Amino acid sequence: MAIRVSISNPAPVVIADEQLRHIDAREALLDAAFGPERFEKTSERLREGRLPADGLALVATAGERLVGTVRLWNVTLGPSRPSLLLGPLAVDGTLRAAGIGGQLMRAALGRARDEGHVSVILVGDEPYYSRFGFGAAKMDKLWMPGPLDRARFLGLELVPGALDGARGLVSPTGVEAPRWRDVELPGAWRIAA
Repeated sequence: MAIRVSISNPAPVVIADEQLRHIDAREALLDAAFGPERFEKTSERLREGRLPADGLALVATAGERLVGTVRLWNVTLGPSRPSLLLGPLAVDGTLRAAGIGGQLMRAALGRARDEGHVSVILVGDEPYYSRFGFGAAKMDKLWMPGPLDRARFLGLELVPGALDGARGLVSPTGVEAPRWRDVELPGAWRIAA
């Protein structure tokens, strides 16, 4: 999918699968968007040492420039209730009003639905994420492995009723990142918040 975002940036923005060649640019984009405190977030406890859900790590590029990123991660909502955790979503600061974040969200959620996932959770601003169907309903009996602003703890049912009765600790279930001699491989496999 391609969208043209502005006259000052004539290259169309293309949403595609994240590739190893995007890692350094993605990390720089996340550093610029969230700073070093991104590694302290509770959501990071669910991502660290894991790979994103298969086929659900997307980037937005304008020509050779990476201008946006989103990833979804396998989690469970209490015992035996698979879900996805969305985040981080980031867009280059010079292009934030160009609709790239919305394009990334729609692409990621569409893929998740197509692949048979039933729900997605995140920690974020409800005024932004509500346009995609996220809300705090049905999230009150779930908790995260660390501090959490409950007003920012949001869920989306990709299948009606998927969050009915959800309760318990949100835990990671995704594939562990490759390790060599008990050291997580740097660079290419860095999993960041």
